[in-house]
Amino acid sequence: MGLTKLLTWLINGRNFVPRLTPIPRQFLSSYPCRSISTTKMFKSAVMNLREASNDQVQEFLNSFDTVLTDCDGVLWIDNNVIPGSAETMNYFRKLGKKIFYVTNNSTKIRRDFALKAQQLGFIASEEEILSTAYLVAHYLKGIGFTKKVYLLGSNGIGEELKAVGIRHIGVGPDHVQPDFKNMKPSDLDPEVGAVVVGFDEHVSYPKFMKAASYLASEECLFVATNTDERFPKAASIVVPGTGTLVRAVETCSERRALVVGKPHAYVRKFLESCGLSPERTLMIGDRCNTDIELGVRCGFQTLLVLSGVTSAKDLEKIRSEKKPPLPDVVLPKLGDLQSLVTS
Repeated sequence: MGLTKLLTWLINGRNFVPRLTPIPRQFLSSYPCRSISTTKMFKSAVMNLREASNDQVQEFLNSFDTVLTDCDGVLWIDNNVIPGSAETMNYFRKLGKKIFYVTNNSTKIRRDFALKAQQLGFIASEEEILSTAYLVAHYLKGIGFTKKVYLLGSNGIGEELKAVGIRHIGVGPDHVQPDFKNMKPSDLDPEVGAVVVGFDEHVSYPKFMKAASYLASEECLFVATNTDERFPKAASIVVPGTGTLVRAVETCSERRALVVGKPHAYVRKFLESCGLSPERTLMIGDRCNTDIELGVRCGFQTLLVLSGVTSAKDLEKIRSEKKPPLPDVVLPKLGDLQSLVTS
């Protein structure tokens, strides 16, 4: 079975789409294909790496060639770098590790993510960024989509769509009018053939009405960037994530979205197509139900850090309940790895 047919078989159960997008050649040629091995050094051990011996730490560092890392909550929070994260990522690169920044954040284009990383002290290039805004554009372009997108999202997705020649509407405020329930069919754009939901700080009732109305047609595609419940924040304020909006649109449209971000099948197959050797790949993240789940599904080694969404209290629950997905190793923050190497 070819890659395109295989991906279609895996994903079509979640949405009515004709086929899945092919994977870019630059990703296919970067690595040789290797067989999948399930052998991992600390398989689902939820082990505090600070309690490992020096030899175990060194063995751990030698056990992977590729590093995939989440960004928000692992490397930085908002525009503030998490202490030691840049030094650790740059140290991986110095050791000859291949680096990919894999983020569910759809608010920026890849170039802006790379620029932000560089400004915060990370060595990073646009080609190393894998964002959900990029994945949405990659998916729609790959299936030959030519209609217009109604975007309940931000400029990050809009710019990535524009870069591949896909038109879109919906970005920005859609103010609630006194007679908002009197929306007419003529208020809808007949050229819209897909609804894309990402993070939208301007979300409103009219936007939900339009999204659900477009999706009333089964021919209209329904794509979402991710289903993260909340954003990692340093303070005690809870910032609802994109999953809040996706669930709302799924509810009112009575449709299920095709989700391209972690840990769903599209990003998983995209990464697998890179030719990564799963047992020689490390996935770093701050939440189990996206980052660690992705790593487990792909057969990667996994490192959970407690600098983002997952707290120390959450970790104790994870350890006691032993409910999958379980990370292999754990650290309070990524930068702690540096002190273990130099100790």
